[in-house]
Amino acid sequence: MTAIWRDVSVSTLVAGFVAVLVGFTSSAAIVFSAAQALGANPAQTVSWMWALGLGMGLSSLGLSLWYRQPVLTAWSTPGAAVLAVSQGVTLPEATGAFMVCALLIMLAGYSGWFERLMSKIPLALASALLAGVLARFALDAVGAVAHAPVLVIAMTLAYLLGRRWWPRWSVPVVLLVGMAVVALQGQLHLSSVAWAWGVPVWVSPVWSGAAMVSVALPLFVVTMASQNLPGVAAQRASGYEVPISPVVGATGLASLVLAPFGGYALNLAAITAAICMGKEAHPDPARRYTASAFAGVLYIALGLAGGTIVSLMAAFPQALVLAVAGLALLGTMASGLAVAVKDEQHREAAVLTFLVTLSGVTLAGVGSAFWGVVAGGVAQWLWSRRH
Repeated sequence: MTAIWRDVSVSTLVAGFVAVLVGFTSSAAIVFSAAQALGANPAQTVSWMWALGLGMGLSSLGLSLWYRQPVLTAWSTPGAAVLAVSQGVTLPEATGAFMVCALLIMLAGYSGWFERLMSKIPLALASALLAGVLARFALDAVGAVAHAPVLVIAMTLAYLLGRRWWPRWSVPVVLLVGMAVVALQGQLHLSSVAWAWGVPVWVSPVWSGAAMVSVALPLFVVTMASQNLPGVAAQRASGYEVPISPVVGATGLASLVLAPFGGYALNLAAITAAICMGKEAHPDPARRYTASAFAGVLYIALGLAGGTIVSLMAAFPQALVLAVAGLALLGTMASGLAVAVKDEQHREAAVLTFLVTLSGVTLAGVGSAFWGVVAGGVAQWLWSRRH
């Protein structure tokens, strides 16, 4: 325990906070839409946040401390999007589908087949995949200038000066400057925060064949292809060799336990994990695990606080969240691109992976991260056969 406290620093704590801020504010609305689409009442919706917060928090904290490497989990955002458009499925039927999806994730993890699949992907393609995922946040940060020019420009200047004079503290300075600007502009609405604890609500599962086909299988596919795949790619591109099989299996186990309370699907994080794995979190890669561990503590607090935290996160303007995410991920994105194009043998396939991933295209309900790897993998195979 003493060694862990020695590894903690202000920069890792800020990185953990930024990761949680970005994770919650960027997709909480989709989770709410998913709960409502399945007929969840207000108490059950708060229970979803309780279950997801505790699931992400305990798994992130436990796995990070166990492996002494940054391991951050998240709820399945594309999975929530699938649930939000579900038709004719009741909440009990969906709960049964959540449990089946969790069992499939456990099977994919503990059997080792997902790890074998990931070992076939060259590092250049994995790095290009990560860069393509993160570039979307960088573009959103640039686009935020049109809506909040003073805020975004002030934060960008703080980042540039921070990288020049105090690189280790550049992201904390960006966050502080952003909060100061929105406070001066009267856009930090802390008075609207409502205080309430999260209370778990049990929903007994109902087993429905239609729900298995329309919910369980699509939820499993998009969670593995659009979340776990880029999550592992982010770890590899950052130089971490976290065991894939037990970690993915653990996310499935956590999902299975929490499914009756609204924990529909947990997976490895990619974008928010990159915040904890970058140089801005800490210059020493061996100490960055404390960033994801602290993010786990915050997620636990978010789950316990329930609706309070949701309203607190809503107090931050969207432009601030977009800007701090884009700037915090800039260095990691640049490193991913550098690794992707370094090797001439994989360069063109890596660029193709980057472009398809960046496009955001969705085919058959599966996001661009999966199709980016498919396009790059096919191109690499064809070109290697040619030579």
